[in-house]
Amino acid sequence: MRPLTRDDLMGLEQYAEARPEFRARVLAHKRLRRIQIGPHATLHFEDRLTIQYQVQEMLRTERIFEKAGIEEELEAYNPLIPDGTNLKATLMIEYEDVEERREALARLRGVEDRVWVEVDGHSRAYAIADEDLERENEEKTSSVHFMRFELEPAARAAALAGAAIRIGIDHDAYRHSVTLTEASARNLAADLEAAA
Repeated sequence: MRPLTRDDLMGLEQYAEARPEFRARVLAHKRLRRIQIGPHATLHFEDRLTIQYQVQEMLRTERIFEKAGIEEELEAYNPLIPDGTNLKATLMIEYEDVEERREALARLRGVEDRVWVEVDGHSRAYAIADEDLERENEEKTSSVHFMRFELEPAARAAALAGAAIRIGIDHDAYRHSVTLTEASARNLAADLEAAA
């Protein structure tokens, strides 16, 4: 997928008019890309549309309309768009109770390296996590991680051909996996078309 440019974005006034319809379309799209793994972990897979929405919302919220400010937002968000050989996602670890969350994040140190995507018939692709900055310390992991899953060419081709996709976590303190629905698998496979 090609990166976003200023030409792909709406101005503030245009976005204000288009926002209700655009937002509804993006939220429907995101539902297929939100993958719950067990009771406390969710992967939100990003693509060009989800990132365009994030950038538009940032520009709207911060009232950014100058070229330099727009370019700064694009520079921050474009790395989250898959490039055709990978899937990119945000992992969110969620516990409602503050004390339970604190204890869980301590137990889950290293979890970001144990998240995987598996296309049926191919080996697992483990996450390359937090390339932007370290999100773990000696006491705990973060509740948010940014990750990239690099898929082998044969796995990409199989995903594009409709093979089943499983996603999971195999950390000692958190072992869960899920097989994607056909609609979600098709949606994520579209991220791989540029390299096919």
